Amino acid sequence: MSDIKILSVQSEKDRMRFIKLQWKMYKDNRYWVPPLIIDRKKILDPKKNPFFQHAEIELFLAERNGELVGRIAAIKNDLHNSTHNDKVGFFGFFECINDQAVANALFDAAKGWLKSKGFDTMRGPANPSSNDEWGMLLEGFDDEPRLLMTFNPKYYLDLCDNYGFHKIKDLYAWKLESDKVLSSDKLRRVQEIAKQRAGLKITQLDMKNFDKELEKVKYVYNKAWAPNWGFVPMTEAELDAMAKDLKPLVEAKLVLFGEIDNKLIGFALTMLDYNQIFKNMNGHLFPFNFLKLYTQKKIITWSRIITLGLIPEYQKRGLDAVFYWEIVNRARELGIKLGEASWILEDNEMMNRGAGEGVMNGELYKKYRIYDINIS
Repeated sequence: MSDIKILSVQSEKDRMRFIKLQWKMYKDNRYWVPPLIIDRKKILDPKKNPFFQHAEIELFLAERNGELVGRIAAIKNDLHNSTHNDKVGFFGFFECINDQAVANALFDAAKGWLKSKGFDTMRGPANPSSNDEWGMLLEGFDDEPRLLMTFNPKYYLDLCDNYGFHKIKDLYAWKLESDKVLSSDKLRRVQEIAKQRAGLKITQLDMKNFDKELEKVKYVYNKAWAPNWGFVPMTEAELDAMAKDLKPLVEAKLVLFGEIDNKLIGFALTMLDYNQIFKNMNGHLFPFNFLKLYTQKKIITWSRIITLGLIPEYQKRGLDAVFYWEIVNRARELGIKLGEASWILEDNEMMNRGAGEGVMNGELYKKYRIYDINIS
């Protein structure tokens, strides 16, 4: 290990080296989708990302003989700790050559920083939290990631296992084909009965009143997901920033609200898989690549159901089936016949049962892992 040098990122130059290391790591991987550099800079900038109003981050680079061979971030998320009353710190943005010594040095650097902050557990990967990219790809390496989902080489799992990490939770991604979903008699019946019994009304996003619609999202979001493992509420500033980033990509027909007796009870966000366009942009939005977001939409064949949540008192009534039915029908009207429902906690039996055989006839085609290690 004497030839491995760990550097703390302090300068803008090193921050760019941190970001661009992925291009070296994945240059021969046909499935990797380059992130937009402008977005990565924003995510990692404490002055521009409202996440850092309640969090801290330290970035590390690994060098060997002057050559970059890995990177990692150590993350202190105060909102997570106040929500769960624990001492869990996070690692994220992990990239490494297939060398256990390099991986160990990176994990040690993140662990040391987190221990200095008083944490007893290191969890990840989180880029930078469970509200962003979350988990390490465990199964499904022969496919490109959908929008805002992670991707990594398979050997990363060995690097984590050999260091002493253990699984704390797996996340599931389900592949949905519109013809199979809409041919499900059970889904059709359940959603019809639930909709009529509850008097549920589904409406779509009104882009002309975007700010007002965003207030509805804020009302539902933290209420609906609060019971979930690992949940961290999003602040108003974070939700505003997310909405600003996603607004140019949003398809209004796929952003749905549910009301019963004029009371908002649920929300679903489905995005077209712009990764299919980003794939050929090589991380650059400007000067002309941004035009592809509008001129190349026809090449998109996938969508991703990013969030679907019901306020707790309206859960377990079959109302989620109404949202799924609407989403798949609306996506098919747009020419999108493939969808991913992700991510879903492995022990969310109701959601996984609904996505699988007999209801939506989906295929569990990818899994992601969240790791823990004791660092006390």
